[in-house]
Amino acid sequence: MQANTVEAFVNAVPLPMVMIDPDARLGAMNPQAGELFDPTNLNRHYMTAIRSPVLLDAIEKVARSGEAAKVRYARSQNMKEVVYDVTVSPGRIAEGSVVFLCFEDRTDTETAGQIRRDFVANVSHELKTPLTAVMGFIETLRGPAKDDPAAHERFLGIMARESERMSRLVSDLLSLSRVETDERIRPDKRVDVTALVGSCIRALTPMAEKLAVDLVQRGTEDPVIVAADSDQLTQVFTNLIENGIKYGGSGGEVRVEITPIARDPMLRGPAVEIAVTDYGEGFDPIHIPRLTERFYRIDDHRSREKGGTGLGLAIVKHIINRHRGLFKIQSAVGQGARFLVILPVV
Repeated sequence: MQANTVEAFVNAVPLPMVMIDPDARLGAMNPQAGELFDPTNLNRHYMTAIRSPVLLDAIEKVARSGEAAKVRYARSQNMKEVVYDVTVSPGRIAEGSVVFLCFEDRTDTETAGQIRRDFVANVSHELKTPLTAVMGFIETLRGPAKDDPAAHERFLGIMARESERMSRLVSDLLSLSRVETDERIRPDKRVDVTALVGSCIRALTPMAEKLAVDLVQRGTEDPVIVAADSDQLTQVFTNLIENGIKYGGSGGEVRVEITPIARDPMLRGPAVEIAVTDYGEGFDPIHIPRLTERFYRIDDHRSREKGGTGLGLAIVKHIINRHRGLFKIQSAVGQGARFLVILPVV
């Protein structure tokens, strides 16, 4: 191969690719590789640009043995770790032997794999705890407490609660699976958000009264039409309002405000903002970026006491994504919490 042919070949490859020439210099580099290594290093010794011991070792072995190799290369890029599978291959041009390096980005695949492993571990942990408790009480009822009516009543009550917890978890997992499956399919039914939110508030009023919390609806009372799945939006607002009652109820009030927006810059058109605000303890803003992660809880013990599965806000996020909307969370310690849902208006 001639030098100009090699350069054309490297530039034609859609993945980042560099060639190390017979003089151990970076003889060619396509634009994608230029984002990994400074293009000013072209025609300089490859050690000035490539600092990874793993890559340097692979280059030396391939140059010496003439056999291709594959290595894993990780680097920091835009404040996050990016992982590449690098194929290091020998070659020849008119001037002598060369080495090609081709970089395949595996970050998304590795991240997805880690998410799956974490998800399985979390589900196993969440189910194992109540299941262990139920099995333990069954063993006790069959043995030491089999003739103790008081113990029967107490243990059966605990077993019922733990079974309900497992049922809620399985229900939320199925709901999350359905939402993720449909996330790319945009709903097309016309739904009045004002009426839907009002319905959610009426359904949750008995719960709020029981916990001495005032549910207040503010903002427009006029119909606001969005393209939506009414069942899923009901799930969103029920979850947010219920969370406000459970976790922010110490403030004595949960406010739901509906505000039409003439033009939202992010959605590039008319929209409606539904804000669910509580005046309870609030939480440190450091938690906000992770609140929509599966099973992430600010306080594990308190969340389980309240019947939470750790999946509610993850479901909310996916539903709002399906509706091409925005979801924002605002809070500070001692200042309550505010959850904003912004949906495009038809």
